Amino acid sequence: QVQLVESGGGSVQAGGSLRLSCAAYGYMYTVYCWAWFRQAPGKEREGVAVIESDGSTSYADSVKGRFTISQDNDKNNLYLQMNSLKPEDTAMYYCAADGSKSICEWWQLLHSRFEYWGRGTQVTVSS
Repeated sequence: QVQLVESGGGSVQAGGSLRLSCAAYGYMYTVYCWAWFRQAPGKEREGVAVIESDGSTSYADSVKGRFTISQDNDKNNLYLQMNSLKPEDTAMYYCAADGSKSICEWWQLLHSRFEYWGRGTQVTVSS
């Protein structure tokens, strides 16, 4: 089992920055990838970024060049550095993890199959 707890959300003006954190507890050695997802009111959940066990990363087109996913060497903490924030980035942000390579490779399509989820942290960007 893996437990995930997000923090770092808040309100910021457009153009500002926030850094989200996700503390992980439990059997991290079972995890193949870690990811950030977000869901805005009235919209479907979407993938933001993923980092695999080998350190490779992938991003949604909408955040490329603005967001950076990273992780501590001991994999106890996952981060999402968000720069140049836009009002459309407003959403609840969730940390997630899964132990399946195939699910991780298709992370944007198979997000509903991620096994471990945090409860989320709210990000609000005002114009």
